[in-house]
Amino acid sequence: MDKEKIIEQSIEFVKKTLANAEGGHDWFHIYRVWKSAKHLAISEDVDLFVVELGALFHDIADSKFHNGDEEVGPRLAQEFLSSLAVDGETIQHVVNIIRNISFKGGKEEQKFKSPELDVVQDADRMDAIGAIGIARTFNYGGHKNRAIYDPSIPADLNMSKEEYKNSTAPTINHFYEKLLLLKDRMNTEAGKAMAEKRHAFMLLYLAEFYEEWEGK
Repeated sequence: MDKEKIIEQSIEFVKKTLANAEGGHDWFHIYRVWKSAKHLAISEDVDLFVVELGALFHDIADSKFHNGDEEVGPRLAQEFLSSLAVDGETIQHVVNIIRNISFKGGKEEQKFKSPELDVVQDADRMDAIGAIGIARTFNYGGHKNRAIYDPSIPADLNMSKEEYKNSTAPTINHFYEKLLLLKDRMNTEAGKAMAEKRHAFMLLYLAEFYEEWEGK
């Protein structure tokens, strides 16, 4: 099995599949997560091949853009990797990463755990915070035609998975309902260290946002 060639073919497949994706969930999101995952993997005892494939396929078909169907992504990954004759154990590991990586409101129990998932999950969460995270959040809010901020609608930290998926709350609420929670949910030591800086940047941004909101 030529792992390097499989990675190259996977990259081309993901690029093609996400050619018209929403800006926060496009190939460049995958690219950043893939690069971060490889960086985080350096200090972890993991199968790098599984980490790379997990990162490349983790958002191949985000359920948000497929009527909430959480099986489209795992199915696409399984079919493509099977066509490259990747071994079944590796494919199943990648599928498990895709199925268990999502935040899902933060109240869902992860049904699968592995060091490789820890790394890919940290890399994905890293792309949801800091400067990139802020840009992605407002891009998606605009994509869904959501208000930027409404002081009369408070953040809800007790949503169920379904309530989280179906929320139409203003974009600023998402900082409290997800982004600011991620720093304390990192799995790896390297991930925790990187998240501190990005978390601090978001707090600075929000402080400036509220001042400007009041015309100061």
